[in-house]
Amino acid sequence: MRKFYARQRLGLLAALTGLAASAALLNGPAASAALPTPISGATARSYLATLTVAPEDRTGYDRDLFPHWSTVSGACNTRETVLKRDGENVVTDSSCAATSGSWYSPYDGATWTAASDLDIDHLVPLAEAWDSGADAWTTSRRQSFANDLTRPQLLAVTDNVNQAKGDQDPATWMPSRTAYRCTYVRAWVQVKYYYDLSVDSAEKSALENHLAGC
Repeated sequence: MRKFYARQRLGLLAALTGLAASAALLNGPAASAALPTPISGATARSYLATLTVAPEDRTGYDRDLFPHWSTVSGACNTRETVLKRDGENVVTDSSCAATSGSWYSPYDGATWTAASDLDIDHLVPLAEAWDSGADAWTTSRRQSFANDLTRPQLLAVTDNVNQAKGDQDPATWMPSRTAYRCTYVRAWVQVKYYYDLSVDSAEKSALENHLAGC
């Protein structure tokens, strides 16, 4: 009888291990720190309904109007802080530059071992923010936006994926890894809501469609 129950326990353990492995394949590594957890889907839908809908206007945009990669502490700036947060076993030198580690890019599911293969994505791009109301901000507020580690706004991702995204909103660009899309749109709405930024009509429709499944 003891052998029977032992076999049952072993079988259950194997099944649970298999389920965990399957989940890891679908959802990616869970061990690394990453984006601050966004609001729930229900909250995102509620927030989205309150955002102003307005056409975008890029007149006067310049990336330098958003001072970015500010010093966070010691020799570490915002980029280096996100690399340390989002990676595993990250080793840095005396200037805070990452010399080794492992990074999983949730947009495309790629894993990298060189920091040079990663960009720090502004989830809501700087140009998108400008188009949506940041043109009226002070430089100080634009700097806060560009270096925001509290909201789900900064994330280490594959460099060429970030470059392909550019300044697009969810109407024209979404992560290729579908398992991350719900997180992405929840984070997008949270950032826009916190900073009182508008959405255009196509952007709002795309967000509504994606959030319907969150």
